[in-house]
This record gives sequence, structure tokens and C-alpha cells, in this order.
Amino acid sequence: MKSTELLEQFLQVNPEIEIFEVILHDLNGIHRGKWLPREQIYKLFEGGYKMPQSTCSLDSWGRDLEQLVTETGDTDGICTPHPETLAVVPWADRPTAQIIVSMLSPDGESDYPADPRVVLQRVLDGYAKLGLTPVVASEMEFHLFEIDRDQFGRPKHTQRALDGSPALGGETYGIDAMRHMAPIMDAINSAASEQNLPVDTLISEFGASQCEINLHHQDCALRACDQASMLRRAIRSVAHQHSKIATFMAKPFAEDVGNGMHIHFSLIDSSGNNVFDNGTPEGSELLQHAVAGCLQTLSDCVAIFAPNINSYRRLVPGCYAPTAPTWGYENRTTALRIPAGEGHAMRIEHRVAGADANVYLTVAAMLAGALYGIEHKLLPPAVTTGDASELELPAEQQLPCYWSDALQIFEQSEFMRDYLGEEFKTVYAQSKYKEKSEFDSRVTLLEYDAYL
Repeated sequence: MKSTELLEQFLQVNPEIEIFEVILHDLNGIHRGKWLPREQIYKLFEGGYKMPQSTCSLDSWGRDLEQLVTETGDTDGICTPHPETLAVVPWADRPTAQIIVSMLSPDGESDYPADPRVVLQRVLDGYAKLGLTPVVASEMEFHLFEIDRDQFGRPKHTQRALDGSPALGGETYGIDAMRHMAPIMDAINSAASEQNLPVDTLISEFGASQCEINLHHQDCALRACDQASMLRRAIRSVAHQHSKIATFMAKPFAEDVGNGMHIHFSLIDSSGNNVFDNGTPEGSELLQHAVAGCLQTLSDCVAIFAPNINSYRRLVPGCYAPTAPTWGYENRTTALRIPAGEGHAMRIEHRVAGADANVYLTVAAMLAGALYGIEHKLLPPAVTTGDASELELPAEQQLPCYWSDALQIFEQSEFMRDYLGEEFKTVYAQSKYKEKSEFDSRVTLLEYDAYL
């Protein structure tokens, strides 16, 4: 069905819609865009909707990357719609719908290489040449906080002990804990259903006020990322309706666990067969290649998996986040886990990224690493058994644990250049260095406490 036909169908089913939210993803995964009245939505589908290409590289505060603007003159690009992402917005005050777009060149003839969706498509094209299709599913952890902060600006837990202090834990998998949160959880499920977001499970997690939500796997990685990104938006919006804040911040509290984003993926051939499955519990040689590629390129990708200063608070021992390129079967302490189960479900669980990472770039980097391993027929190191955090590895065999180190490795990475693109690599590094300089130049409360 043509794009315009899908639009007409959507308009007929939803005659009450007055506003369309046009959503473009920036490098941080933040939703940028405009609101269009219903009568102007056709302009988007006719190629007449433009935005500055620099919108993709706005920082977390929505500021331009001056160097890019100077070099390009802040060129406009044409936004192309993805009609399969049309959905109602149930939390909006007025009848509203949303649609995701990608950025094109000014003439509309080519993709803008620093658009996160375009970066992922570049990697998927590499798999298509091999006759392979990634199957992807995401698991995201998040915290639910009170909407008001404490006197120091810190968030306040929704799960508390009798004395008012934060609860000692999040009642992991606790049915009673879930029932206590039922009104907001039911509303999240309802919103997800209205937006055709295939939620699998929703659980109470390890930390106080922490939850995890999982999506069903998809045989289109772009669709899986669209759904993950829109689910984040739905969770935040529904939480706000219930006077709560939902955050995917990697480490809200230094003393508590952080929020991770675990990505599961397998590969299928043109006949729909899982090429990781060879009938054994160990999996196929192709699985070994994919694991090896992910591990060998892991340090190159940390700047994507841990995209901001807070991300590195999570990448420390004891926080259920991997600190070294390890892998294992049914081992949740490793960076890559091969879950147990039926052979047709043989897959890799990538456990490094924080929930704050851009899901498109995370999946692109992860799949690019696996593709690198497959193309170069790499073999992985020995399987890790037991607690991977207790391994005594030299510093050069561990993942970068500081933002500056991760950015330096990223910027110098030939793998990033070859698989995700030179222009993306340049713009992403510039954007992150600018963000880092903002934090480097600020005086913190801890400094006042120590030195005032």
C-alpha cells in the first residue's frame, strides 16, 4: 500500500484528529519536530516539509552545534514520513496523532547520514547483502518518581519505607508491588495498545521505584526501534498524567542500581530460519562470529551505549552493568548473554547499554559489531562462567569507564567510520564533546560542600 493510501486510511478511521505531531529523532534520542494541523499533513507526504538538518545534532538542552551550522549554513533537509508509525496520542488534550520522519538531503534525493534512523538502515543494508535479517527485541528499565523533587533538587521515590525513606528494594517481580502501581501500569498498557506497541511483560524491578518493560521481537529492526522509542514517550507522558516522573536516566542515585536497556537479537535467512541455531545448545558458527565481533568492537561503541556523563555512574562494579567484554551462556553478569531455550529462539542478549541511550544508535552499533564479526569470521574468547565482575582483568581488557576515554576511542575508531559512517561519527563526536564541556565547566554542589 502506498504512503498516501495509508494516510487516507488513517484519516478515515480517525476523523476526529486535529493535530499531527511530526517526530524526528536527534542523536540523543530526543523527539524533535513540529505540530501540523490536519489539513497540512498532506504537505508532509508530498515532500514539502523541511527542517534544519542540524536538528538531528541538537544537544540535550536543544542547542545547535555551532560548528556544524557554520560549515553548512544550517541547511534545510526534507523530512520523509513513515506512515506505518501513524498512531493516535491518547494522552493529548486535543485529538492528536503522531508520525515518525527521517531526514533527507535538501533535494530529497539521499538520506542525511547523521539521522539515527538512517545510521541503522546503513547497517541493515549490510545484512541484506548477505541475505540476512536481524530480529530484534528490547527490554528497558526505568524509575517512577514523584513529580516534586526534594529541597536539593533530587528526585523522590514512589516506593518508600514506613519511615518515609526510600524502600530497601523494588520488590523484584513482586505481584503486590505491581498491584500497588496498577493505575499507572494499566494506563501505560492501554496507551501502548492504542499506539499498537506490542508490550510483552511489565515487571517490578530490583531497585526502589524501578520497573522494566519488554517488547515483542520484530523482524524489522527499524520497527523494533520505532516501537521502543514511542513506548518511552508513552511511559513518560502517562506518568506525567498521573503526577509522576518516569525517567530512563542511567543512574538516578549513586547508591542504587541503574537503568539498563538490554537488546535481544537473532538473524534469519531468506527462508525465515534462525542462522544462530544449529541444533546444539552452543549455537552455530555464525553465532560465534557475531559474538566475537560484538566483543571486539565493544569499546568502540561505549560512547553510544553510555552517551552522557551520568551513564558512566552505572558502568561500575556491583551495579549489574558489564565492565568488560565478556560473554556466557545463561549468565547475566556478562556483557553478552546467550539465553537458554528452544533452538529456534537462539539469540544474543546485549546487556551493556543504559536505558538513556539512543535506541536506534544502540541497535545499529550492536548489529554492526556482529556484522563485523561475521564478515571477518572472528572467533570469541573463552566463555565466562561465574560472576564476570570478579574477573581480574588488566585495564586494557576492560571497557572505558570514563566519558573522555570512550569518546576518544569512538573518535579514532575505523570500525565506526566503516560501518556507521564518517559523517555520523564526526557529528556525534562533536555533539558529545560540546555536551561534555558544559559539565566540565560547571561547579557542583559537592565542590561547594568540600571547598567553600
